[in-house]
Amino acid sequence: MSEILERLLSFGVVPVVVLNRSSDAEKLGRALMAGGLKCAEVTFRTEAAAESIAIMTEKFPDMLVGAGTVLTTSQVDEAVKAGAKFIVSPGFDPEVVDYCIEKKILVFPGVMTPSEVAWAVKRGLEVLKFFPAEPAGGLPMIKAMAAPYTNVRFMPTGGISAKNLPEYLAEKKIAACGGSWMVKGALIDAGDFGKIEELTREAAEIVKTIRK
Repeated sequence: MSEILERLLSFGVVPVVVLNRSSDAEKLGRALMAGGLKCAEVTFRTEAAAESIAIMTEKFPDMLVGAGTVLTTSQVDEAVKAGAKFIVSPGFDPEVVDYCIEKKILVFPGVMTPSEVAWAVKRGLEVLKFFPAEPAGGLPMIKAMAAPYTNVRFMPTGGISAKNLPEYLAEKKIAACGGSWMVKGALIDAGDFGKIEELTREAAEIVKTIRK
């Protein structure tokens, strides 16, 4: 397991962030750090993504920042140039996955079927994003699908909240959970970084309680 992967999974929860304004990046990074989750997946859903990653990695060198919703190899390059330490894609795109592997970039492709897990296993990947987690069957689906693949663990994202987080983290097949409930767009847009820090701390405490 790479050092970056080991560190990322140690947080237990990866905040999945959508930033419409790069001017919010530093304030958000500070709230996450203060709340005890020194990591973030900044999604490439907005034009502010790359600049936001650059700001967060510069202002908070101890923070592990990655790029999410990465759909193309050019976005991989843009994200890594900005300082992203890992790449997350919503689905399994062989071109993107193979490009990251070739460049030795940590990548978490999205999977939802055994076939997609098999493609990942052939490439030596051991931690995969399961997306969209709750709509796709949640923990029962993960347990059933993971049974034949003994060395694979999952990072479910989609429908995860403080309410069901303990149940997910208690399952050995779960490496970490991706979630946006502590960094909702409405909170960021409203500038309520105090609430974000509070929700982040709550998530970090749940991780500590479940994974003693």
